[in-house]
Amino acid sequence: MIKSLMITAAICLGATTLASAQTVGFSQIGSESGWRAAETTITRQQAEERGIDLKFSDAQQKQENQIAALRSFVAQGVDAILLAPVVATGWDSVLQEAKEAEIPVVLLDRKVDSDESLYLTAVGSDLVHEGEVAGQWLVDNAGEGECRIVELQGTTGSSPAIDRAQGFRNAIEGKDNLEIVRSQTGDFTRTGGKEVMESFLQAENGGKDICALYAHNDDMAIGAIQAIKEAGLKPGEDIKIVSIDAVPDIFQAMAAGEANATVELTPNMAGPAFDALEAYRNDGTEPKKFIQTESKLYTQNDDPQEQYEARKDLGY
Repeated sequence: MIKSLMITAAICLGATTLASAQTVGFSQIGSESGWRAAETTITRQQAEERGIDLKFSDAQQKQENQIAALRSFVAQGVDAILLAPVVATGWDSVLQEAKEAEIPVVLLDRKVDSDESLYLTAVGSDLVHEGEVAGQWLVDNAGEGECRIVELQGTTGSSPAIDRAQGFRNAIEGKDNLEIVRSQTGDFTRTGGKEVMESFLQAENGGKDICALYAHNDDMAIGAIQAIKEAGLKPGEDIKIVSIDAVPDIFQAMAAGEANATVELTPNMAGPAFDALEAYRNDGTEPKKFIQTESKLYTQNDDPQEQYEARKDLGY
């Protein structure tokens, strides 16, 4: 059920530097969520299965750490680089350095605001579409009355935060009974989600004026669920909850009736990335600039306990 998400490769087109690619550098954002941990685990597994020496760097959610890691990979002369970028901007110089060294850089699960000539491809979901799927679920399930929505956004400046916010707004546009009344970043973490949700509850009549929560990832939603329970309300009933990622713990929350819906983001970005690099290495086949994965909606009707069991051993 696991697919693959985003790749980018800074590359000198026509070069043959991947003729015998065995060493790949991987700059990971960090471990801010269960989904991120699963992506790291699966990337390691994919590399091991393919006989690739994976050099791993944890950026601890800091772009400067990622830029330093990429420069280190270039200095080491790796055959390719995987990059899950913490934010969308500020990559041109280091990607240009990798291109000049003829080292493909592959972005996983997030895009960058750089010229497409600086990367080979991007594997990931359509982040705007994810937000639209979440928003459409709420449109279909909010009822006819006024619905005041609070939003837990992802890391400020990151492509998921920007695009998932836009997609959700696309879906609810023109629905006069649906209104986003508060929106703040929870930085994709459970702690952040809980803290921001606590402030939302205090500002909105103890939560009684909140109809629904939209969280840019499941981990923030899970933190928010705890805050809602501590406020004496029933998450999933008093406040509808829709989020994105489909990590195991959100299915446990759904099984308990404490969350309503999640949109799947597969953590297997590396499989398609390595496939694309191998094809390029073997015969010069250039992949599409974007390899899209499915954004599937799961609700309480989709046997959440079974979904949990199917995912619990995947490294989340």
